[in-house]
Amino acid sequence: MKKTMIALAVATLSASATMVAQTTQINGAGATFPYPIYSKWFSEYNKLHPNVQINYQSIGSGGGIQQVTKETVFFGASDAIMNEEQLKAAPGKLLHFPTVLGAVVPVYNIPNLKTDLKFSGPLLADIYLGKITKWNDPAITKLNPGVTLPATDITVTHRAEGSGTTFIWVDFLSKVSPEFKTKVGVNASVSWPTGVGGRGNEGVSGLVTQTPGSIGYVELIYALQNKIAYGSVLNAAGEYVKASVQAVTAAAAAGAANMPADFRVSITNAPGKGAYPISSFTWLLLYEDAKDKAQSKAMVDFVKWALSDGQKYCADLGYAPLPDNVVKLEIAALAKIKVS
Repeated sequence: MKKTMIALAVATLSASATMVAQTTQINGAGATFPYPIYSKWFSEYNKLHPNVQINYQSIGSGGGIQQVTKETVFFGASDAIMNEEQLKAAPGKLLHFPTVLGAVVPVYNIPNLKTDLKFSGPLLADIYLGKITKWNDPAITKLNPGVTLPATDITVTHRAEGSGTTFIWVDFLSKVSPEFKTKVGVNASVSWPTGVGGRGNEGVSGLVTQTPGSIGYVELIYALQNKIAYGSVLNAAGEYVKASVQAVTAAAAAGAANMPADFRVSITNAPGKGAYPISSFTWLLLYEDAKDKAQSKAMVDFVKWALSDGQKYCADLGYAPLPDNVVKLEIAALAKIKVS
């Protein structure tokens, strides 16, 4: 009996050791924009595949690009498209895979204001250029007739680190304001003419929540979760549109009808009725020929799941699912990744 118990104990320990040995640990880092849904995905996928543990650090797109380039993480995540210089700096070929769509929204803190504000792109550009400094400026009141706005200073907030959310924001503002494009430009990290910085979407959300008279930009889910007021934005069709899953889907349909083979596309200020103008894809960055083929295979399997079953989690977290044509192209592109 004692020998049987010992044998069972040894067998159990051996099986446990085998399971530990077979567990694939994958580390990634990058964008805060998709962090809520990535957290959900990695958790749900682990329930289905206990031998695959995906760890993710929400450090901003700039950090994600740097870490995957240095190979300190296996995959990166970014809302900013890597440019040719960044791609050449990587030790191998990095591929972009869109995962979901989201919206960047103008959030603000004006005490006792019960009405949603309207913003145009040029108005937001002038606020971020430091040209409009009071909430009751005629440029703001003109777009919001009948709304009583205070004569208080506008405290501009922005991201403090390299950020894909910033890239989306300035990409839109540069399309609608030539002055903004010249003075600030389009990058994940820019030199701001005015304002204070917060780290991550979480940091900007916190600054706006704690600072009466402030304005900022965050991914939609952060505005919803933190119950921060956010305004509607004038789109290319001349409509003021408030961010929603439907409005982001409309932007994707219009802006990504002809998706390039490398998936690097901007859909800000997309044409079409009902399109929210500050919408974007967010991307996972994977090496085509990584050293660890077991991790490559695990990530390919995960991405296939995220592109199919994983999309059902989008709406509850304020994201829009990928268009079917994009999913089809991505499934084909995943075959490029070497898994053996």
